Amino acid sequence: MTHIDRGTIDYKDELVRKSIHLTSLSIPVIYYFIPKSVALIILGTLTALAMILDLTRYFSPQVGKIFYKIFGFLLRHHEVDEEKKNLNGATYVLLSATLGVLIFPKVIFITAFSILIIGDTMAALVGRKYGRHKFMAKSFQGTLAFFISSCIVVLFTPKIGYFTEEFIIGFVVAFIGAITENISLRYVDDNLSIPIVVGFAMWILYIIFLPNVELTLPGVPG
Repeated sequence: MTHIDRGTIDYKDELVRKSIHLTSLSIPVIYYFIPKSVALIILGTLTALAMILDLTRYFSPQVGKIFYKIFGFLLRHHEVDEEKKNLNGATYVLLSATLGVLIFPKVIFITAFSILIIGDTMAALVGRKYGRHKFMAKSFQGTLAFFISSCIVVLFTPKIGYFTEEFIIGFVVAFIGAITENISLRYVDDNLSIPIVVGFAMWILYIIFLPNVELTLPGVPG
């Protein structure tokens, strides 16, 4: 494999990386309009292809050479670890989307996944440029940016009945997501941990505060 020094990604490369990351917002937008079964077929196929390509680069020098030539400047150090053979962030996004659609009601997935895309993007861009004060594993500024941007996401994502409790639940899980993003690199890729943790937290809070509400979006394919 061609050696790539990925100790750090400069800010311009991070902007490109997060611009690509933002295109993943198309997943919850499209899912809003299509049935779960169709979404799973599409996402399952894309995830399988991404995982095959991602893992093949470690075992095939020819594939690896092409892969790193095209995508190498976007990859972080842990994403080119020959020993651990980690998946890259884009593959984790597809994997988390597939698992999220499979596990969660649509109303929960759309919010949880949108929090991942917007919150993670803002945390990275603000944290790398303005992060001056350490907070847990990362910076206070980055974590705050995640929380604020995720709260804005909560205001615009679809709700079952637009009850006050739904917004409160959203703000609580925005905080949970911010903490999850802060500590995730110690344990698992945040593209997977954030929507899964946020999704389960939302589900539990819906059961606690709105136990009699059916978790379906009116007029939206199931």
